Amino acid sequence: MSTVIEPVIEVMPNEPEANKLFRMVMKFKGSDLHLKVGLAPAMRLAGVLRQMQLPSLSIADMERLMFPLLSGRQRTILEETGGVDFAHIVFEPNGEETRFRVNLFRQRGRLSLVARRVSTSIPNFEGLGLPPILSEITKADQGIIILAGVTGSGKSTTIASMLQYVNTTERCHIVTIEDPIEFTFKDDKSIINQREVGIDVIDWDTALKHAVRQDPDIILVGEMRDRDTFSAALHAAETGHLVFGTIHASSAPSTISRILDLFPQDMHPAMRQNLAFNLKCVIAQKLLPTTKEWAANTGQTRVPTCEIMRMNPTVRKLILTEEDIKLGDAIRIGKEEGMMDFTESLRLLCVAEKIERSTAFEVAPSPESLKMALKGITIAQPGIL
Repeated sequence: MSTVIEPVIEVMPNEPEANKLFRMVMKFKGSDLHLKVGLAPAMRLAGVLRQMQLPSLSIADMERLMFPLLSGRQRTILEETGGVDFAHIVFEPNGEETRFRVNLFRQRGRLSLVARRVSTSIPNFEGLGLPPILSEITKADQGIIILAGVTGSGKSTTIASMLQYVNTTERCHIVTIEDPIEFTFKDDKSIINQREVGIDVIDWDTALKHAVRQDPDIILVGEMRDRDTFSAALHAAETGHLVFGTIHASSAPSTISRILDLFPQDMHPAMRQNLAFNLKCVIAQKLLPTTKEWAANTGQTRVPTCEIMRMNPTVRKLILTEEDIKLGDAIRIGKEEGMMDFTESLRLLCVAEKIERSTAFEVAPSPESLKMALKGITIAQPGIL
């Protein structure tokens, strides 16, 4: 852990004592707050954990700081499951708010916390470094759009940016179901209703059943974590809605097998039919550190590398015929339709000098393919039809 940071933050009257630590993250523009018994509080600045110049936290300190932040329901979840997710809001004197996505959990019988600061402003595609094709993808009338990636890959931010684009360009009704709410939207051309599980609605199933009766054009279901959630999302898409969701998968092609893994083997043929006709796009994403020069000039310390798989006749046929291994080739030859694989995305980031070449090679699915792409050598595509 790096050098200490001297805390110089005052807590406003009648607010939780823990806000002193959250305000430290806000003051220094950190991304995460880390609290653990036996260590001084720490925050992540530009990707590096740095300790605050404060005493180590005791068991009593953590309980005194954390319990006032929890509702009765959240306290019960913590005691019964060993961890709880919730949103914590810090208000400024002018009424503006900063939101934190908090995970409070027990480790070795003691409380620990990790809180991610969520920007109150929702960046546009250019501000996030996202491909402009995303604006076209949001114009689908119905179907499912999936953001794939590991935890912390920026999936939620990308979806928020896509929904904000719709909000500023289309007159429609957007319903989000979240646990917890991360970004708060202000109605623009669209009407946006955001429901937080456990506060606005009792559970995911109830929220999804209600959503299709609320005259939505777009539904955000958050993480598609199990069979029931994905089935409900699929039903919403089949009934004429555009559904956004996230899933844990490392690439666009592997997202298909990840979805199928939610269902028993005998349901896979039917699920492939459903995916072929309802899936509109899979956007897989990873966040990479930018070059020092790019960070100094733009303030952007991380940038996404994206893989985009859109549904076209070729992709549809490969899914139906269980030839998922060829989906990567379909993405590579689908450039004119706005598709892109990680190799091409990394090449563009290197050419724009947004990331170091060493960083690109570390995460490249095929370093050799990236090496040839950077030399301008195009690999001949095998027949996939």
